[in-house]
Amino acid sequence: MLGQFPALALLFGLIFGLNIIPAFAPPTWMALAFVGFQFPDINPVLLALIGAVAATLGRLSLAKLSHLLLREKLLSERHRANIDVINIRLERQTAFTLSLFLFYAFSPLPSNFLFIAYGLTGLPVLRVALPFFIGRSVSYAFFIISGAAAGRRWPVDSLESAFYASGWFIATQFLLLGTLYVFAHVDWTALFDRHKLEWLRK
Repeated sequence: MLGQFPALALLFGLIFGLNIIPAFAPPTWMALAFVGFQFPDINPVLLALIGAVAATLGRLSLAKLSHLLLREKLLSERHRANIDVINIRLERQTAFTLSLFLFYAFSPLPSNFLFIAYGLTGLPVLRVALPFFIGRSVSYAFFIISGAAAGRRWPVDSLESAFYASGWFIATQFLLLGTLYVFAHVDWTALFDRHKLEWLRK
């Protein structure tokens, strides 16, 4: 265990870094599956827990940075007031918010823009830490075990071409960038109160 500490510490730092990047970072589950593929005898539970802690801290930092840099520095007062409408709704529906983050954490869906959007609301980031950590711990263990099983059967080269970003992954990042833009510009009062999809007026 002690002999593995430098490698595990490096992996922790890399995963934290991947999860603080706003867009176009390789999915953490894919990176951990690749580690399991390369080292099929590694402890999947330990690796999943390290990955989940690092990913959770990285995503919470991303949410906090989006609040400090995007909301406080770049968004106008009108846009902040518009997003505050979501803030009020989510404060009333804590169970829905926690369930949403738990669902994302269990799935391989990219969560970077979810945390950026959450950071824009100004809601407490620690509130979503536990469900995200639980979901990521389980999902990472699944992908690591799957990668290790594949590593025992196939040569390493068969996963190298798929390690970073496929065309599908890049397309989803552009789509989510557009979604984040829409998030800040939709008139949420009109949507919630009048059930009309309208653009925020200048």
